[in-house]
Amino acid sequence: MPNFFKKPTMSGHLWIIYVISLVLLAFIWYYQWTLGMMMTLFLAASIFYSVRTEQNMINETEEYISTLSYRVKKVGEEALLEMPIGIILFSENYKIEWANPYMNRFTKDDTIVGKSLKQLSDQLIAPIKEDESEVWITVGDYKLQTIIKKDERLLYLFDRTKQTETYNLYKNEQTVLAIIFLDNYEEITQGMDDTAKSHINSQVTSILNRWAGNYGIYLKRTSQERFVAVMNHEILKKLEKAKFEILDDVRELITDQNVPLTLSFGIGVGPISLPELGELSQSSLDLALGRGGDQVAIKDDTGKVRFYGGKTNPMEKRTRVRARVISHAMKELVQESEKVLIMGHKSPDMDSIGASIGILKIAQANDKQAAIVLDPNDIDTGVQRMIEEIEQDEDLWQYFIPPEDALEMVTNNSLLVVVDTHKPSLVMEEKLLSKTEHVVVIDHHRRAEEFISDPTLVYMEPYASSTAELVTELLEYQPKKLKLSMLESTALLAGIIVDTKSFTLRTGSRTFDAASYLRSKGADTVQVQKFMKEDLDVYIRRSKLIERAEVYRDGVAISTGNKGETYGPVIIAQAADTLLTMSGIVASFVISERKDKRIGISARSLGDINVQVLMERMNGGGHLTNAATQLEDTTIEDAKALLQDIIDEYFEGGDTE
Repeated sequence: MPNFFKKPTMSGHLWIIYVISLVLLAFIWYYQWTLGMMMTLFLAASIFYSVRTEQNMINETEEYISTLSYRVKKVGEEALLEMPIGIILFSENYKIEWANPYMNRFTKDDTIVGKSLKQLSDQLIAPIKEDESEVWITVGDYKLQTIIKKDERLLYLFDRTKQTETYNLYKNEQTVLAIIFLDNYEEITQGMDDTAKSHINSQVTSILNRWAGNYGIYLKRTSQERFVAVMNHEILKKLEKAKFEILDDVRELITDQNVPLTLSFGIGVGPISLPELGELSQSSLDLALGRGGDQVAIKDDTGKVRFYGGKTNPMEKRTRVRARVISHAMKELVQESEKVLIMGHKSPDMDSIGASIGILKIAQANDKQAAIVLDPNDIDTGVQRMIEEIEQDEDLWQYFIPPEDALEMVTNNSLLVVVDTHKPSLVMEEKLLSKTEHVVVIDHHRRAEEFISDPTLVYMEPYASSTAELVTELLEYQPKKLKLSMLESTALLAGIIVDTKSFTLRTGSRTFDAASYLRSKGADTVQVQKFMKEDLDVYIRRSKLIERAEVYRDGVAISTGNKGETYGPVIIAQAADTLLTMSGIVASFVISERKDKRIGISARSLGDINVQVLMERMNGGGHLTNAATQLEDTTIEDAKALLQDIIDEYFEGGDTE
């Protein structure tokens, strides 16, 4: 107990003074008894006064302590029962044992004692079990900040409703900037007279102005194909809830050429300055266009991106002028570099290998040393026959090197060309990206959030059938001394044929032009068929996957491999392709275990269902009709359940993010 609460006594130094006084008094009595008498009376009076005064102080102190103890106790009771803080004591099985009266304001019940914490909020028990110290919960219309004292089985709850409302009001009023782009306006209006152009402009402007007026958006047209929209965060949430129906409204506007117009949105969000918002919105628009257009890309200040739309196959709109410009830029980069290194993605397919060979020929045509990076331990059975054929051609095989040799060979002045992918995590050797300042990306996939940083040149065309098609066009504008052997041209043609499923999917007029050019250089279609041949046991394994397929809903087929049985990405992709040829199937998904302990999913569709956005929800990607993903730390059953939930949301909620 603190000294403050001990019973007061006469001070020690006073007793010493009295003892000394008595000794002196004895001497005075001995020598002068009259003076001693007087001093004795004086000392007695002094002692009496001191004792009385100290006793009064003791009484007053005891009375004060008694009063203070009462007040402290009373304050404690009032704090416990009347302060605006919720207090709950709960049992080991999470039953509420006691709650202060303040908790009654959050519920309609007279008392919550005896009820489970889950009845109060299903957001409470899990954080307690996970030893969290704080959690925010919702009880009715209230937002409560909850401090958890697990050892004492005690909760403190603070009403943060007004604070949350103020924050939401602040957030809802934040400025959002959007750039709207008419994807194919230039292509559609080519050759039109002024009257027809004016009619299309009037229709598009009318639709957008009506849409902006309905949502309270400020809209300004800045050019024939570009608009700027200013709104707040609350309006953006309404647009997201409606899945940006304006995309469908504009797409339904069919032109005289029977080609639908499409829109792309680039939206910047966040508590940042207007110039930074402008940069975010432009970056988002570039991302939306890089993915094929007809969609919305929303990027916040943290770099996180959300997507809506992307329902249609991208319209082929690249021009030979662009191909020639890129080819000349490639020529200059090759000539200025010390050497050229080429790599595709991990577990390369025929498109990746064919495109790599094409870039190798561009380097050789410009008299530069070049090599293709290929990991001999990462070759799938689907390209084994092509690799075996290349190995027999010593003139070509000598330019294939393993990743470790490439790391020793690369210099800061080397040119690194990445084909058939743009994701750093998927390239053959990611370390090479940081070894040189000159990186070129050539790809036909829709652009994802993950992208190689600071590339020198990017040639991404999601409208192309394959990377081999893009590289073939670049070859046409290289020096005339460029010579393609039969095997080299066949490898490029094989990449096109495989990615188009023998010219049935994602095939445009330019695809046939590229194939025609390769045929003129000696490409052998019979050899391509030999490359694509498969072993009987592979065929049987794929058939077993197909046999396990079941129709989930609305023409969506889902097949799963047996637990413990691994399949390569090529086999599950082929199984998904085969399922898509079945009557009534509009989309197919094949799920299986992989050798790397991950769960692989291959997705295909005929275009009615955007499998790209479905796979992006599972951290994958691809095209509208062709996509895939790999999941870690999960099982086939859990992956299937997650896929089914995403498919349900797609059908029930319209478009997906």
